[in-house]
Amino acid sequence: MSERSVLVAGSANLDFVVRADHIPAPGETVLGRGFRTFPGGKGANQAIACARAGGAATQMLLALGDDAFAASIEASLHDAGVAMHALRCSSEPTGTAFICVSDNADNAITVAPGANAALRAEHLPPLNGVSHLLLQLETPLDTVTAYARAARAAGVQVVLNAAPARALPNELLGATDLLIVNEGELAAIGGVHDIGAALERIGVANVIVTLGARGCLARTPVGVLRQSGFVVDAIDTTAAGDTFCGALVAALHRAEPLADGMRFASAAAAIACTRLGAQSSIPTLHDVRAFLASQTSGASA
Repeated sequence: MSERSVLVAGSANLDFVVRADHIPAPGETVLGRGFRTFPGGKGANQAIACARAGGAATQMLLALGDDAFAASIEASLHDAGVAMHALRCSSEPTGTAFICVSDNADNAITVAPGANAALRAEHLPPLNGVSHLLLQLETPLDTVTAYARAARAAGVQVVLNAAPARALPNELLGATDLLIVNEGELAAIGGVHDIGAALERIGVANVIVTLGARGCLARTPVGVLRQSGFVVDAIDTTAAGDTFCGALVAALHRAEPLADGMRFASAAAAIACTRLGAQSSIPTLHDVRAFLASQTSGASA
């Protein structure tokens, strides 16, 4: 790609989604309805959010199986304008996720990584012209760490969405410029459930904590930023966090201040909550700008 771009390296799945009155408890069977499949995966969701909602030139490194599930994922990325570096894995199937969405828009997700686990350090494409590398944790941790270190050495800004929640090695945190977590992920990394105490324990200069409907906050070297949540009628929160991450990185790619990026990303995530599915819920740049034009909420120090 000749213009500067964002590179997303991570997972791509086919999501199997069923709606139900509530998410089943252990040992419980519930009667579902409205079964559908959607292209998903944290990496692919974030790449599409970066390109579609954020309007940024976006590349993605991903691994897919040699099977029928891969086709809809590739089509979705292509339609969003994402340039793909696709590793084809004949020994593993395309990743899948099984998602139950309740009537109050909560969800429970089980992921079978499949080909996502095949990504290795040597698969990282050249970083020439890349402004930001966006990573998640649905691919092998040593691979994620290798990508972050390579990007840091190349002068590329490293953004890590530490999801799913797990403890992280200092080597990875030390190569991260911006860490994005929800409250559970923050506790897994910081070792405590108090937001302030956990933030003090994490050795990353910039950390954003997403707070669901309450918005988000950022701890930066110059202070704390807070962005309130936007009020919407939510029907499915499945890709809200991924939409936030991709839209935020697109804003940073445009050299917008972090506070402005948080507001933009929060708006994109709010819109995604009003639509069913993962990538199908991600708004366009026009949608986000129109939504923001109708709002008065802003970020503050």
